[in-house]
Amino acid sequence: MNSAASPVRIGIIEDEDLLRSMLTDLASAHPGLEVVGSASGAADARAKFPPGSVDLVLMDVALGDGNGVALGVSMQRADPNLIIVLLSSHDVMDLVVSIGSNVSRPWSYLSKRSSVTKDVLFRSIDAAARGEVILDPELTERSVVREGSAVSQLSSAQLQVLRLVAQGFSNATTAELLGLSRRSVENHLQAIYRTLGITSHDASPRVAAVLRFLQQTSRK
Repeated sequence: MNSAASPVRIGIIEDEDLLRSMLTDLASAHPGLEVVGSASGAADARAKFPPGSVDLVLMDVALGDGNGVALGVSMQRADPNLIIVLLSSHDVMDLVVSIGSNVSRPWSYLSKRSSVTKDVLFRSIDAAARGEVILDPELTERSVVREGSAVSQLSSAQLQVLRLVAQGFSNATTAELLGLSRRSVENHLQAIYRTLGITSHDASPRVAAVLRFLQQTSRK
């Protein structure tokens, strides 16, 4: 995300006061973000974040006065461009899959523990704002590929690349982390797309690859 461009407007929906305050402080420190406000529950969020008022919301799955998923679906139906990053203390990776075609654009997910790590939060918001799908880094690393799936046909190097893409790392950073050239990472991605059956008909091959990974893995 380019801090010289218009800032990404953020809304925070979290019923735990301390976490809501921490997320607000962290996001406010990012030069490319504008924290529009924070809400303690579903009713508060509906009042504070009318359609078009924010670009992205960090949303707790379980709110004291409602279900965060139902709230997110209704908010995204009212504003199809809204980006949603779910937060939870539990593994809700399968929930991200089940939301599927019910929403206008795929959702991302961070555990509450990961969300208060500045580097993880900033990387995730930046990537989500670019239209990518982001998965919690700890759970992504713990994911086990299902036997017989297309993802199981990837080489170990390709799977490493896909795990990092799922965590919001750019091609350049992925190359640096794996000791590869950027061209090698790009070649790995093209091979991943072919193996997973991703074609030009997919709006975003990168998003499609992450969703395939999510669908074809499970957590230990």
